[in-house]
Amino acid sequence: MALTTSGGASILTPEEVGALVVQPLMEQSVAAQVSTVIPTTSHDFRVPIVSDDPAAGWTAEGAEIAASDPTIDETVVTPSKLAGLTVISNELATDSSPAALAVVGDGLVRDLRRKLDAAFFANTTADGPDGLLSLTATEVDAGDTWTNLDWAESAKSEAETLHATLTAFVASPATALTLATLKEEATSNKALLSADPTTPTSRVIAGVPLYVAPDIADGIVWGIPRQHVLMVVRQDASVVTDTSAYFSSDRVAVRATLRVGFGYTYPAAVIKVNITP
Repeated sequence: MALTTSGGASILTPEEVGALVVQPLMEQSVAAQVSTVIPTTSHDFRVPIVSDDPAAGWTAEGAEIAASDPTIDETVVTPSKLAGLTVISNELATDSSPAALAVVGDGLVRDLRRKLDAAFFANTTADGPDGLLSLTATEVDAGDTWTNLDWAESAKSEAETLHATLTAFVASPATALTLATLKEEATSNKALLSADPTTPTSRVIAGVPLYVAPDIADGIVWGIPRQHVLMVVRQDASVVTDTSAYFSSDRVAVRATLRVGFGYTYPAAVIKVNITP
């Protein structure tokens, strides 16, 4: 991680880049929360995949054990550059207080988080990674409208059939609101969604946490198996400042760049739940 130009020396030191930008981004991004985040220093990250396990078999005492080899494949993740830009006043740039640092870091994180989550839930992104919509995921039909939560059990069962475990559901804010307001009966005010006493503000469906992402189309819920969805992050993030671009307005440009890629080791284990009006 590096910081260049004297104009930004009072804003971020190299040690603060991770604490103010990278770490909060990983904590706030929905994509990062539902994936397995893997830091790397390599240009490409290769993940071995066993597409066919070695064959075991019952064997008589003293008999030769039949040898078999697994079928090994790999997926290659090449992180793409994600960049965010914010413009601040020179007065803020020369202020080394924690409040000034927080303003800069929060602005960058919000910008990067929006772009990161948008790419994760998209199909393909120009100059960026392929998202969930690019996968040949397993689909579950939830019916004409969201009337119950039976689809969640179906999604879990589909994943279990593939020897995977769903660790998160993700939906748009509108879909999440519809699900959260479903009642046990027409005359009841008791919600169908279960509550987690340890995190009272969270939503849980069939024992699986529900996350919300504005970049998902309404009417879709993604079931994510964390062990098969990877977010690869290069460890060369940088924050650079420049005073020349906005010289006439006495402002400073602050740019953050990092490289991120997505990898899917078992695309079929990702579940896409749809309603079909």
